[in-house]
Amino acid sequence: MAVSDQLLNRITAGLVAVIIGFSSSIALIYQVVITLGGTPDLVASWILMLGLVMGLSSIGLSYYYKVPVLIAWSTTGAALLISSAQGYNLNEAIGAFMLSALLVFLSGITGWFEKIMNRIPSELACAMLAGVLVTFGIDVFNFMNDMPLVIGLMVLMYFVGKRFFARFAMLSVLIVGVLLAWSMGNIDTTALHWKMSQFTYTAPMFNLQACISIGLPLYIVTMTSQNLPGIAVLKAHNYKVPISASLNVTGFINIITAPFGAYSINLAAITAAICMSEEADKNPDKRYWASIAGGVFYIIMALCAATLVGLVATLPQALILALAGIALFGTIANSLQQALNGSQYTEAAIVTFLVTASDLTLLSVGSAFWGIIAGVCTVMITRKD
Repeated sequence: MAVSDQLLNRITAGLVAVIIGFSSSIALIYQVVITLGGTPDLVASWILMLGLVMGLSSIGLSYYYKVPVLIAWSTTGAALLISSAQGYNLNEAIGAFMLSALLVFLSGITGWFEKIMNRIPSELACAMLAGVLVTFGIDVFNFMNDMPLVIGLMVLMYFVGKRFFARFAMLSVLIVGVLLAWSMGNIDTTALHWKMSQFTYTAPMFNLQACISIGLPLYIVTMTSQNLPGIAVLKAHNYKVPISASLNVTGFINIITAPFGAYSINLAAITAAICMSEEADKNPDKRYWASIAGGVFYIIMALCAATLVGLVATLPQALILALAGIALFGTIANSLQQALNGSQYTEAAIVTFLVTASDLTLLSVGSAFWGIIAGVCTVMITRKD
């Protein structure tokens, strides 16, 4: 493969990952800010800081460890905040964000989270990853009800691309999807205009009730629903995971930048899986360049935050989620194959997969965490010493 082709694949993977990560949850962050009494300009400020933090940390960690580490904001954390932050003001919420970040940092410093993760069989990590991602694969076909022609042709382009020009398959899917949606009137950019984003500082206020109601749940959700799958996707692709270092970096940076809107950052899972796919690079040792490319696009996204908030609002949600699912076809298949490949953990892996793929939520903790717990319990019960 020519150097130029490799570079294009890495850039495409990074771009697709950022588009999907940004567009799939920007509405949640917008709603969080409004719930806390903020304005659309404050939303742009939050996106500016989040994008810069995610971009620089993704580039730094990926280059230093030569592993595709992609940092993202906490999507589930944003969803949680919409309900848990009601009744509190911005200053109290910022204080709670800083507490959550401090707990993440302490988790990295003590190393307890890494010790636990290193004892989990890789088959269960692969099964959990498949369970997290399978919904995105299914949604590709669910959303055909909304945009049958656009999404149908995107899927067709993916398989045609895999057959005849595998290096550019995902780039082709992205171009075809956007052009078709635009030609059919599903994208309207007439009201868009350029606007520079600005940093806005919000002084923290440490309210005990807010820290308990917002900070602790945000920490638990970030660790179980974001960092845990993020580690699983790295392990599933046979990378040596810098667990404690990642928690140290994200936690420390999060403490400093929370007053500017970085409510929670963590290891990415779904978008990171795109950067670890064969489409990003045939050589697994070079895929970290796709995460670096993603980091660059995060920074570009941050600088254009005020404009992009409006641009993303014009893209059909069905198109974005279908793009995510198509990009993850190969990762889902590989994860399932590794999880169920004649292993002594087959039953535990399928239990992990099914629980993770379900809508199970207990004690406000999502199914990814309970999937791992169910798998480990199955191993302990069925293991024959």
